[in-house]
Amino acid sequence: QVQLVESGGGSVQAGESLRLSCNCSGNTCQSATMGWFRQASGKEREGIAAIDGGGSTTYADSVKGRFTISKDKVTNIVYLQMDKLRPEDTAMYYCAAVWLLTSRQALSPLTRGYRGQGTQVTVSS
Repeated sequence: QVQLVESGGGSVQAGESLRLSCNCSGNTCQSATMGWFRQASGKEREGIAAIDGGGSTTYADSVKGRFTISKDKVTNIVYLQMDKLRPEDTAMYYCAAVWLLTSRQALSPLTRGYRGQGTQVTVSS
């Protein structure tokens, strides 16, 4: 069984940065494609970043060039570095895992995969 625990959310001003962390525990973490999705109040879930076992990454257009996903293969911690944050980035952010998918295939399925409890990110203008 996989457990995902996020940390690192908070409230920042527009233009500032945050780094989210996701600790994956379980014997299938190493083979998972990991990623992040977010859900703003009243909106649908949006897959925003994914990294697969080969280290390939994929980003939603809404965050490309501002967010960076990475994974420590030893600790199975996945990070989401978020720079140049905007008010429209305000949402609950969830770490998620899927299997047998490349990062390019995973953005949408991540919104329905195993997920953590979420961490709130609030960006004010």
